[in-house]
Amino acid sequence: MASSTVTSSRPNRPPRPNLAFRRLRGQRSPAEFAAAIRRAGLEIGEQVSCDARYIGRVEAGEIRCPNYAYERVFLHMFPGRTLTDLGFAPRSSVRGRQARETEGAPLPRSANRANATSETSRECDPYETRNPYDPYHPHDTYEESDVLRRAFMTGGGATVAAASLGPVGLARDAAAAQHPVRRPVHRAGASDAGALEEAVRRIRLLDDRHGADGLYRRAAAPLRAAYALLDAGATRQTTADRLYSGAGELAISVGWLAHDSGRFDDARSHYAEALATARMTGDPGLEAHAFCNTAFLARDAGRPREAVRAAQAAQRVARPVGSARLMSLLALREAGGWAGLADRVGCEQALARAQAFFERGPSDADPEWMSFYGEAELEGLEAQCWSTLGDWPRAARHARRAAELQDPHFTRNIALYTAELADDLARGGRPDEAAVAGMRVLDLLEEVQSSRVQIMLAATARVLRPHRRATGVTAFLERHASAPRMA
Repeated sequence: MASSTVTSSRPNRPPRPNLAFRRLRGQRSPAEFAAAIRRAGLEIGEQVSCDARYIGRVEAGEIRCPNYAYERVFLHMFPGRTLTDLGFAPRSSVRGRQARETEGAPLPRSANRANATSETSRECDPYETRNPYDPYHPHDTYEESDVLRRAFMTGGGATVAAASLGPVGLARDAAAAQHPVRRPVHRAGASDAGALEEAVRRIRLLDDRHGADGLYRRAAAPLRAAYALLDAGATRQTTADRLYSGAGELAISVGWLAHDSGRFDDARSHYAEALATARMTGDPGLEAHAFCNTAFLARDAGRPREAVRAAQAAQRVARPVGSARLMSLLALREAGGWAGLADRVGCEQALARAQAFFERGPSDADPEWMSFYGEAELEGLEAQCWSTLGDWPRAARHARRAAELQDPHFTRNIALYTAELADDLARGGRPDEAAVAGMRVLDLLEEVQSSRVQIMLAATARVLRPHRRATGVTAFLERHASAPRMA
C-alpha cells in the first residue's frame, strides 16, 4: 500500500516515551488534557482535533515532532518553552535536508505551508505527513478546517461525504463497495483502520459544533466503506480488531446522527448493527456504548422500560472496562428511563449512583468517545430527568448550570441545554426568562442544525403563546415563527 513508502523512512528503533509531555499533563486524564489543547487552539485560531489517543501516542513517543498547527498550540499553552522542552525531537532531526535548510523560517501557514510540506514529504516523520487526513495532524489552519466544514454541510452526494469525512482510503473503498464487480475491495491494512478511526472523530467533531441534521446522510458513505473493509478481511489480526471496533463506533456515531435528527428507526438499526459487531468480537467497551445509546433512544422514543433494561445491560457489560465515568453515564441513562416511568424513587437512586461514580474522577480507562461527558452533561441529563418528572424549578436549575459549564467547543450541547432551560422556565411559570433563553437558542441555531433542539424550542413556543404580554415573549414568538426550519 502507499503508506509503505513513508514508513520505510522511520528509523528501526522503538519509540522513547515523552516523559516531559506526560509531566505537563499532571493529574488530568488524557481526555481532559486533549480538551484543554483544543480550547487553547481555538484561542489562537487553530482547530486541532486532539483526543485521548493522540495524547497517548505523544506520551508513548510515537509522535516525535508535532505538525505546525499543534506546535503553535503547544507553544501558546506553555509560553517560553521550546518543542525540545516539551519532550519532542527537533524538527530538523525528523524531517530531512530541506527542513534543516529552513529551520529558522517562520511557521508556514495556508498555501506556504502546503509548499513546505510537499518539499519535505519524502524525508519527514511519517506521523506528520502520512496523508492529508492524518487523524493526528488534521488540516493545519482554521481557514482550511472551515472550508472542509462548509463543503461537508452544503455539498451533496457520496463523493463529498467520503472526501469530507474520511481519508482517501475510505473514499476509495466506498466506491469499490458500490461497484464490487469492476473493482474488488483490497484487504485492509493499518492505514485503512486509521482512516476509519479518523472518520469517527470527524463525525463527532462536526456534530459537536453543528448538530446532526446536515451530517446524517453524508455519513452513510464512510459507514458502507467500513463494512466493505470488514468483508474484504484484514492483513493482520490486530488490524482486524481495530476495523471491527472502528466500524462499530462508526455505526454508533451514524446512529446518533439519525437519532438526533429524529430518524429513530434508522438509529435503532445502526445501534443494533454496532451491538452485533461488539458481541461478535467480544468487545465490552463497544457493547456498553451500543447499549448506552440504545437506552437513550428508547427513552426519546417513548419506551422507558426498554431504556431501563438497556441501561442496566450496559452497566453489566461495562464493569470490566474499569471506567467510573462510563458507569456514571450509564446510571444516568437508567435514571432517564425511570423518570419516563414516573418512578421518582428509582430515578433518584440512579441519579445518586451517577453522582457517586462521577465524583471518582476521570481515568485512563475512560473511552475516547466519552470526551463530551463532563459536569455539564451530568447536569444536563439530570435536568432532563427532573423535567420528565414535572419538577420544573429543579430542572431549570440543572439546565442553567449545564449551559454555564459547557465547553464552548460543544456548540450543539449549549443549544440543547439552553433549550431545556427555556422549556423548564416556561412550564414553571417564568415566561419572561424563558423568552430570553429562547432567544439565545435561536442565535445558536444559526450555527447548529439539530431537529431535537428545534422540536424542544417549538414546544416552548406553544407553552408561551398564552403569555404574550410577558416581557420579551412576543419578540421571541415572532422571531421563532420566522426562523427557517430544517427540511
